[in-house]
Amino acid sequence: MKTLILVRHAKSDWGSGSTTDFDRPLNARGKKDAPFMGELIRDKKFKPELILSSPANRAKTTAIEIAKILFYPENKIEFVDRIYNGGNRDILKIINAIDNSINNAMLFGHNPDITSLVTLLSDGFVDNMPTCGVACIDFNIENWNEISDNRSGNLRFFEYPKLY
Repeated sequence: MKTLILVRHAKSDWGSGSTTDFDRPLNARGKKDAPFMGELIRDKKFKPELILSSPANRAKTTAIEIAKILFYPENKIEFVDRIYNGGNRDILKIINAIDNSINNAMLFGHNPDITSLVTLLSDGFVDNMPTCGVACIDFNIENWNEISDNRSGNLRFFEYPKLY
């Protein structure tokens, strides 16, 4: 079995004065929500063996903050450009390329791709992944390249900060 957690970055600061979308940081709520969601994931006994993230500042910071809570080394987070600008089909190719020795992976990204991936890959329906939303999908497979957009995964949980 393979388990994938898809995470949308935490709330970003539109008024930060950053010059590009890529550089936008988290706002105060985002800085609070990321560790909270990390604790929730940890309480659900999920331990990532691989974390992949968009290199955009808001996704990168969310991944780092959650990784700290999950005792995942920051220097082992893999930042993949195509998660930021590739679209959900490119992200699916990234998922399919995960080494099969890994059973539990996390991917941090952006909307609309994260929302559409949850619906494409799982038996659940998410119409909008909120900021810092987390969807955990289980796949009854041996190899990551067996995952396709045929809703073959089981949505184990879907959580986001405003539920609490």
